[in-house]
Amino acid sequence: MGFLDAILGRTKPKQANLDALFAVPSSAITLAAEAGLHPTGLGAVCYRAAGGGAFAQVQQEILDLLTGTADAPDVRLSTDEFGFTWLVVDDDPDDLTGLVTDLHAVNTTLEAHGFGPGLLCSLIPFADASGRRFGLVYLYKQGTFYPFAPQPGAGKQRDNLLELRARDMLAADLPVEKDTGRWLALWGAPGV
Repeated sequence: MGFLDAILGRTKPKQANLDALFAVPSSAITLAAEAGLHPTGLGAVCYRAAGGGAFAQVQQEILDLLTGTADAPDVRLSTDEFGFTWLVVDDDPDDLTGLVTDLHAVNTTLEAHGFGPGLLCSLIPFADASGRRFGLVYLYKQGTFYPFAPQPGAGKQRDNLLELRARDMLAADLPVEKDTGRWLALWGAPGV
């Protein structure tokens, strides 16, 4: 940032580091050992779909890329109540590295075709033996992760204790979002 930018109050947005997604498998080991949370095999990328044929073509290219092999994961698109699109990948829970690679491919393909500003987050859900759900959320525009843990059976309430505990557990493995005001609730998100 230059001197004139500082005086005029302009800032450069932080660039996403999509390679940080590849640290999730090692973080999953920490979550399993310390909290009993294991990957569900589900993962999703949330974005605002653009209108027009170019975006539809890129989205189809992504779907073809993910489903083009014999052992391809299940892939589906859904739209939430706010109009955001979720591209959901459902794969083997034991192949978290493959899932993360698929999510990385979705993000980088959208970014490479100029649709990066529409990317919001990537979500990797976890669950424990009792069925309690937990989501590890990657904020695209911040380049950081945060935990999201709905309180079981309590409607739209969060398990703040688990979220703070997870933040502390994962701080050595991942770039964790320090501003808890950015830890948005993802009610109705796939897998959580």
